Amino acid sequence: MNEYIVAIRGAGDLATGVAYRLHMCGFRLIMLETARPTVIRRAVAFASAVFEGSIEVEGVRAVLAENIRHIEEAWERGDVPVIVDESCDILGSIRAHVLIDATISKRNIGTRRTMADITIGLGPGFTAGDDVDAVVETLRGHELGRAKYSGSAAADTGIPGEIAGFSRERIVRSPADGLARSICSIGDSVQKGQVVAYVGEDEVLAPIDGVLRGIIHDGIFVKKGMKMGDVDPRGNVNNCFTISEKALAVAGGVLEAVLHIGFKRGRLSLKDK
Repeated sequence: MNEYIVAIRGAGDLATGVAYRLHMCGFRLIMLETARPTVIRRAVAFASAVFEGSIEVEGVRAVLAENIRHIEEAWERGDVPVIVDESCDILGSIRAHVLIDATISKRNIGTRRTMADITIGLGPGFTAGDDVDAVVETLRGHELGRAKYSGSAAADTGIPGEIAGFSRERIVRSPADGLARSICSIGDSVQKGQVVAYVGEDEVLAPIDGVLRGIIHDGIFVKKGMKMGDVDPRGNVNNCFTISEKALAVAGGVLEAVLHIGFKRGRLSLKDK
């Protein structure tokens, strides 16, 4: 599989779960991100390489790449290259066998079936058989992680998934427009009403007791009401630094779609290694 190139649009926590699973199966990856990712679960998101230069998640290292030479060097080291490329321009120079839109934009931001041999969209905004070859469900529940080869994923409900009985209540939202600055770190225990960050001079408060599972990177401009953090009421610090069950479930659906379509179309064979 190491000559089979998979491009992933987005490098947030769900995209990272997908990348992790495909990397462990031997696929060669490239991840495409924005210049200022608004990722929340930074400790388990390869998007953090855009800010930090590199990040390791569960033993897999992602590194920021600026050109094709950097990408190839990352592959030689066994790393996952992340490049700032919102428009997928790199695909004009590197032929991707698979393109996965994992931006979780709730709409299609330009992914087309003509961009790779196999195209897969995560969540709502895509129609299998139309703009992509397969869609993978991202809504928590019975269908989570299911690969669909016709139709679309469930519509966006606007309601965060429930964790330990908390849904909207666990989300940290910006009180105003401005630049974010955190004073707590991912993995810190927090109490309801505790100041965890600032937006300009406005305090950002923890909405419930728990562990700060994610917080937006310092210096990112946020708008009033925008999600900028996440408190996990289960209180397990390890959950902050490991890929979520949701991301791994979605990744399983992606892996199925890649193999199913690849074998069916003769793009993959059991001789591939």
